[in-house]
Amino acid sequence: MPEPDRRVGLTTTVPVEAVLAAGLVPLDLNNVFISHPDRDALVELALTRGFPQGSCAWLKGIYGAVASSGGPGRVIGVIRGDCSGTEVLLEALELEGVEVIPFAYPLPPDPREMECELQRFCSRLGTTADAAEEWKARLTPVRGMLERLDVLCWREGRVSGEEAHAWLVSSSDFCGDPEAFGRRLEAFTAEAAARQPLDERSGLPFSREVRLGYIGVPPIEPGLFPLAESLGARFVFLEVQRQFSMPGASTDLVDQYLSYTYPYSVRGRARDINLEAGRRRLDGLVHYVQSFCHRNMEDVIFSRVLEAPLLTIECDCPGGLGATARARLENFIQVLGENLGPQGLPSEPGRPPAP
Repeated sequence: MPEPDRRVGLTTTVPVEAVLAAGLVPLDLNNVFISHPDRDALVELALTRGFPQGSCAWLKGIYGAVASSGGPGRVIGVIRGDCSGTEVLLEALELEGVEVIPFAYPLPPDPREMECELQRFCSRLGTTADAAEEWKARLTPVRGMLERLDVLCWREGRVSGEEAHAWLVSSSDFCGDPEAFGRRLEAFTAEAAARQPLDERSGLPFSREVRLGYIGVPPIEPGLFPLAESLGARFVFLEVQRQFSMPGASTDLVDQYLSYTYPYSVRGRARDINLEAGRRRLDGLVHYVQSFCHRNMEDVIFSRVLEAPLLTIECDCPGGLGATARARLENFIQVLGENLGPQGLPSEPGRPPAP
């Protein structure tokens, strides 16, 4: 008799400790889609099954990753606290014979509601909250190494924005194997710690490196990270990717997933962004928005409450930023770079003119 498929797809970050406690292998479907050798084929499959052309490429890619040959037979979808299209996506996957398991972050965040949802989630997966808490303890060293990676990026300047993005975004599922992930991460951080600082590299077009923060959903096209470095800037803060790693101390899973900012209010996220922008001496923020996504409206809040200069760029599908987004990023970095003060801070506080 063949071994049952232990893989379970995740539409976004969920309490992965419960998945691991149930003896299952978590697979972040966003990462499966974006790393697929033929991403266009996954999007095309969704289109042939009725997805509209003007729908989010992430939703189409996730659907294709599951519905195509070899996709996981179970999917956990966040129906409150993430994408507004997830419920319909899950129904579409059910029509393909996929078992769907919902998870809902409480809004507003509430300890009692979170505890009830975690218990329900564990029961649905065939495990217990106590077993999930044991996995929380087992993951603590790996999460600690991710915090060290973040420090190597923003404070020591030895990790690029692209590298930090790749590691942090993978902490949603630990590539299905936390132990192997931890070994690779430990080796990487040891190697990175011995590097020459990137912010001291030669050939910078400005008096120093421009320090950027990335906010919003992880990009469908990660080319903006090396592009920024080629222009004399570097992303030293990755808002949502960092949140995937569950930074900071927490007493238990309820506390950990209430401290995870992404599913909750935009103003709550803005408080975290402003705090990190000051701590990391950011010169500007880049808000990435996905075409046809309801989260584009977050700019209504961000533009009023964020303290650092802000640029919003939009992208649709993998395959390049596009000429408009690229030009806007280049102009933004140029404006910031030309106004850098001698002490590593912008010479004039406030927002520069929009590119």
